[in-house]
Amino acid sequence: MADLAAFVFMFVTLSMLSCFQSFHVVAHEWPAGGSTRFYDFRVQTMRVTKLCNTKEIVTINRMFPGPVVYAQEDARIIVKVTNETPYNATIHWHGVRQKLSCWFDGPSYITQCPIQAGQSFTYEFTMVKQKGTFFWHAHVSWLRATVHGAIVVYPKTGVTYHFKHPYEEHIVILGEYWLRDVVQLEQQVLASGGPSPPADAFTINGHPGPNYNCSRNDVYKIDVVPGKTYLLRLINAGLNMENFFAIANHKLTVVEADAEYTKPFTTDRVMLGPGQTMNVLVTADQPIGKYSMAMGPYMSAQNISFQNRSAAAYFQYLGAVPNSISLPAKLPNFNDNLAVMTVMDGLRSLNPVNVPKQIDTNLFVTVGLNVNKCRSKTPQKNCRGMNNGTFAASMNNISFVKPTISILEAYYKKIGGQFTVDFPGAPLQFADFANGAPNSAPNNTQAINGTRTKVVKFGSRVQLVFQDTSTVTTENHPIHLHGYSFYVVGYGTGNFNPLTANFNLIDPPYMNTIGVPVGGWAAIRFVADNPGVWFMHCHLEIHQSWGLGAVLIVENGKGEPETLPHPPADLPRC
Repeated sequence: MADLAAFVFMFVTLSMLSCFQSFHVVAHEWPAGGSTRFYDFRVQTMRVTKLCNTKEIVTINRMFPGPVVYAQEDARIIVKVTNETPYNATIHWHGVRQKLSCWFDGPSYITQCPIQAGQSFTYEFTMVKQKGTFFWHAHVSWLRATVHGAIVVYPKTGVTYHFKHPYEEHIVILGEYWLRDVVQLEQQVLASGGPSPPADAFTINGHPGPNYNCSRNDVYKIDVVPGKTYLLRLINAGLNMENFFAIANHKLTVVEADAEYTKPFTTDRVMLGPGQTMNVLVTADQPIGKYSMAMGPYMSAQNISFQNRSAAAYFQYLGAVPNSISLPAKLPNFNDNLAVMTVMDGLRSLNPVNVPKQIDTNLFVTVGLNVNKCRSKTPQKNCRGMNNGTFAASMNNISFVKPTISILEAYYKKIGGQFTVDFPGAPLQFADFANGAPNSAPNNTQAINGTRTKVVKFGSRVQLVFQDTSTVTTENHPIHLHGYSFYVVGYGTGNFNPLTANFNLIDPPYMNTIGVPVGGWAAIRFVADNPGVWFMHCHLEIHQSWGLGAVLIVENGKGEPETLPHPPADLPRC
């Protein structure tokens, strides 16, 4: 193992040196090409009753899920966000590459300060050469739980899908519902030093479905015509859980992942981590009846409590007896890693793609959890992690700490003291990451705190290898990179070995959120052609809160087309 560690370290070092609504839309509603789309988002609270309980939730325009943003490839989108709540707010446009519009990306304290109570901020960006299913969500505290919605970007006028046009399209947002105030919940979990409690329910388009208390009629339904084919735009907007999705007795044909076309492949079920989107075709080719659409947990970590009751919706044929029992959907076991790998194995770009072959910047990044020593005078209250410590999470053993103003503003205005540029391109220590590091004395499971960034030259061809670690538990981590999509050129179980790693440089999928396999690794490649400050983090909210993130700063290139513009006049202040 020591020889392998030395080889990986040398490989990395040399490389671095060298360089509740029913959403559906039909064809005639497509927006006009090259248009500008204006939206007015008001951050507002509303009272909802779910799971035998009434509470206030934070929403956009008092809709849950929030309004759909419709556009067409290359359209400009302008969204004025006005905060009418006492909470801080920001909106992130997930998967939008924000070409030369980093100021409008939305992660709090990374590209902007939050929009404070009574303030507003206007987001402006263009869907440059992008189409498909995206989503928007709050990117401050845990407000994403209820502040989220779909972005549907259609092809240009006259351009068709790469598959036969479906009879109808439906947006299906997978979520988690909490009876507690999620802002307070995050604060309480972090103060405890321990794990996050499970969600009270899973939801499909905001509806828990009949498996939960008081929810027999709180259920989402799609009415389908026998023989017709439907496009479902699946979005996982959940906070802390990855999820399987299946429809009883029906096959799903995946045609898009993370807003990029894929070669069609057919499966019984799919798995989406938070932050991932997927388009699937479903044909109503079964006997007339009511079929369950189910969403259930994928939990790859050990000894973690989670919500194990699935959410259910109805895929109901016209002509079905209204009160008939729905046929249940078969979901994999909660820890079925093979089911997850099978879906990943099926993802291929629709056509051969131009993957960077020569690499200028090569990074090897460990991802995982840590247990820090208890520093509290009240350990029973504040040190409820393993071994009486406090949980943390890290990349290359550095736990990310958000600064007091946004990193982008500090970088642009050359304000010192907010961040450093010394994020390491490889772990400080190598070990048997996937199998070793048992969490007991005398092992040091402490993470280093810091607001560290990695500076990348404009135009660099970047390879990032993410390695899952077993310090606390191995786990599938959905890692999202802002500002870019990337080719997933390889992944596997165990420790990454450049001598034996099998890479696909012909038709790898082009994604923005990659599930790093449990106890394994994933390798991605992209060209750093978009200047700005870009957050790279685990999309499990508890892991992000614990520090599982880092920042890439892509320098300006030459001339205006490669230079980040000035900040907008209404950029929020901290």
